[in-house]
Amino acid sequence: MAEAIDAFFLEQVRGYAGRPESVQPHAMDADLATTLFEAQIQSRHLDFAARWLQSQGEGFYTIGSAGHEANAAVGLVTRVDDPALLHYRSGGFYAARAARQTGELRERGQPPAADPIGDVLLSLTTAAADPISGGRHKVFGHPGLHIIPQTSTIASHLPRAVGLAFALGSYAGDLPEAPWPDDAIVVCSLGDASVNHSTAQGAFNASGYLAHRNIDVPVLFVCEDNGIGISTRTPAGWTAKALGSLPDVSYFTAHSPRPDRLVHDVRSAVDGVRTTRRPAVLHLSAVRFMGHAGSDVELGYRSQAEIADEYERDPLLATADYLISRGICSPAEVIERYESMRSQVMDAAQSVIGEPRLATRDAVMRPLASAASGARRSNTVSTTRRAEVWRSKLPEEQGRLTLGQSINAALTDLMISTPTALVFGQDVARKGGVYGVTRGLRRRFGGRRVFDTLLDEQTILGTALGVALAGMLPIPEIQYLAYLHNAEDQVRGEAASLAFFSNGQYWNPLVIRIAGLAYQKGFGGHFHNDNSVAVLRDVPGVTLCVPSHPSDAPQLLRECVRLAEYEGRVCVYLEPIALYHSRDLHEADDGLWTAPYIGPSDDVRDGAGASGPRAYGDGADLLIVTFGNGLPMSLRAARTLDKSGIGCRVLDLRWLAPLRMERVVAEAQRYGKVLVVDETRASGGVAEAILAGLVDSGYRGVMARVTSADSFVPLGPAADLVLLSERDIVEAALALGTPAPDAGPPS
Repeated sequence: MAEAIDAFFLEQVRGYAGRPESVQPHAMDADLATTLFEAQIQSRHLDFAARWLQSQGEGFYTIGSAGHEANAAVGLVTRVDDPALLHYRSGGFYAARAARQTGELRERGQPPAADPIGDVLLSLTTAAADPISGGRHKVFGHPGLHIIPQTSTIASHLPRAVGLAFALGSYAGDLPEAPWPDDAIVVCSLGDASVNHSTAQGAFNASGYLAHRNIDVPVLFVCEDNGIGISTRTPAGWTAKALGSLPDVSYFTAHSPRPDRLVHDVRSAVDGVRTTRRPAVLHLSAVRFMGHAGSDVELGYRSQAEIADEYERDPLLATADYLISRGICSPAEVIERYESMRSQVMDAAQSVIGEPRLATRDAVMRPLASAASGARRSNTVSTTRRAEVWRSKLPEEQGRLTLGQSINAALTDLMISTPTALVFGQDVARKGGVYGVTRGLRRRFGGRRVFDTLLDEQTILGTALGVALAGMLPIPEIQYLAYLHNAEDQVRGEAASLAFFSNGQYWNPLVIRIAGLAYQKGFGGHFHNDNSVAVLRDVPGVTLCVPSHPSDAPQLLRECVRLAEYEGRVCVYLEPIALYHSRDLHEADDGLWTAPYIGPSDDVRDGAGASGPRAYGDGADLLIVTFGNGLPMSLRAARTLDKSGIGCRVLDLRWLAPLRMERVVAEAQRYGKVLVVDETRASGGVAEAILAGLVDSGYRGVMARVTSADSFVPLGPAADLVLLSERDIVEAALALGTPAPDAGPPS
């Protein structure tokens, strides 16, 4: 198909016979028109080169931009300092923005910051020198061009775009070292099929919701409509109807590929968003050439006639026609530019063959280890400021606190020490959260830093990703663990992957608070007692922490903030709901599940004592490894076992991803028996990883696990039939018997 498109274009230009308007003054600046054409043909020839590189065994990505080159007008009309989150058919935009920046730099006597041809070719061939992903993926991205890399094919980047626009609209004066001016807009592109995805609909809704509340959200969604999603036709008129009826979102169209009309229509949309600071959609017409990707057999779902009919709608042909008809270029000059670009691209394609690629596992995974070590500034805690905020007694003067109270106090101190911190989510502000954990924060810090969101987890997390990109430190709340599943790809596909696919040049530090796990009494069933954490433990680059005891919670939260601020990490702080208001452990009024509050040091980076597991007891017979609700159950079971002559030591993991296995192994080596107490499910639970880690370490003792059943959590007493109990722990410990003969004595 590439050869046919190429030949048709050249045939049409060579056969141009002239039109009356060719002698009329052109309505568009000649330099702008030729710059547009250069960007479009650059993108087209890079698509051809991608297919050629694949045929040589050197290229690994063939989803191209052919037929979508009208998006180059968006790259020309928007400013270089307008942050852009682009989908995978954005070659024209990339080339045009690079050309615009090169022109601006040339005027200042500075060299170009980007090589759009070389950059794309290095990315196509997964070369380690690829300036954006470092050889990890083909993405359109470049810090100097303010293009944030996205690998999304199904609009998962749209919630982040809304969050970034919200940050630019609401916190422009508060953003530390913001790379974008106050009047910048966010540009976000997607395909017409993705308009139907729930993620896109949620982003459109969120932007309109904010505009309805008169909150600035300067985002321009560019829908590049080629009328087909992979192989499925979009019904005629559907996309226009869907986009044109979005509440409080302006609708612009750019259906003509003729450059003067195209640029005028694009400029109207861009100027509208920049002037009003309100969201808009630009419905941009495109065609789909060369199939969905190199592996796509387009004739399986489109006839040859249907494919050939679209050649007439080639945006390159429209630009060439304009250049010739307006007397800017002759047909021969158009062909000369086209063929010159072909030579330039193919020479560059030849030159990238043999470029070194990532050669070790550590090299591939390097951005996952630490996205932005040392990139964030130190924040100190002012004693005077603490006194002003707390007004009465400081929390360390308030006696013993519950888990919920200690988290509330730690959040308050973190908001004092970190001016960029934001707390938001459903019901967190005025109500103070379903369980009161965020109570008082809005009163102390105001509605700009503590606010309620609409009911949509994708929007909550997308907002967090956007404001994090702008330099804020978001601490969003997902009301229940079960609700995370509505938006888990915002964690997996967006948050955790950004540093990986940008080679650590971009990061989105955040701390996601989630109320979860089981054992709530008299309320909820599965949707409020979700005991599965597998989805969080399976995502590379996500740190998962579970605070169980109030003496740990503040330091663990501060460590999550430190990891986010200073290492660019995505942290999840999973709070056991059933322990929020617990006070006692063994008997009524023993107060053992409360603790004095440990106040922050002068440097919030202080996470002393919070980096690994914590041990309770010094029994010599059995090591119990657990976390969350398993901790109090294991401590009670240990007391029962002690009466039977079995001395236990209980190890609270605290960190479930990545697991701190070195400490677990070191503790296990002192014992001949290890019991893993896991309140999650038998399949996909935490215990599987602990036992596998012990085996891998060469541990020779007796090992066992006890877990909840592979079941959803029912409502009422039936929950006790599937959830792990203290009795299960005791019985499993007794069943272990004596240590294996070759296990060796405790050291």
